[in-house]
Amino acid sequence: MLKDFLTRNWQLKLLAIILAIILWIVMIPEEKTFAEKTLSLNLELVNLPHDIEVVEKSDTTINLKIRARKRVINELAPADFSAELDMSKASIYQEEYPINSSMIKAPPGVEIVSFSPVYVHVKLEKTKTVELEVVPTIVGRPPENLRLVKVEITPSKVTVSGPESKIRPRDKVITSPIDVSNLTDSAVLEVDLILPRPELRLLALYPRARVNIIFEKKEVPNPNQEVKR
Repeated sequence: MLKDFLTRNWQLKLLAIILAIILWIVMIPEEKTFAEKTLSLNLELVNLPHDIEVVEKSDTTINLKIRARKRVINELAPADFSAELDMSKASIYQEEYPINSSMIKAPPGVEIVSFSPVYVHVKLEKTKTVELEVVPTIVGRPPENLRLVKVEITPSKVTVSGPESKIRPRDKVITSPIDVSNLTDSAVLEVDLILPRPELRLLALYPRARVNIIFEKKEVPNPNQEVKR
């Protein structure tokens, strides 16, 4: 009887089972279903010692594969996540730093399925601080009736900081160009300071200099004056 029950109209019974499964899937509440998504976010270097500089680092983009409920996964964006590499124990002798899941913070209910890379390349150097001479950049020629006598600059030296390899013995800080051809008399000008390399920092609250341009008037011969022989 059981065999007869199972084999009688088996096509209809199979169809009924399939329809039941489809109906069960369709009727599952959306909040009980999950989906996966890939995101990219930037790895931040935090707690770097004050006497160490980052001079080279590889691409610090972290590629995440996450899993979350369907009703929320499409709303998730990279801004909802963070990834931080603690550099408080970093050394100038180490260039490869491991990344683990504990460094990645995700919203509640979101599972981190995988991430890459698992290492990041960061090259460090000791910080060096020096005093560099400030040199005014004078361009153009004074008017015909003026002679440039002296150029005074304040401050004459400034303190600069940066990676050891980026500071060289003959380095100087220059000013933005000062065109003396536009001046008609002695003048005091405020100008910007330009560092020798972009990796350096100026340790000053006011990153400008004051330049005192001093002219004297040329003696113009009097055409009516008799020339002595």
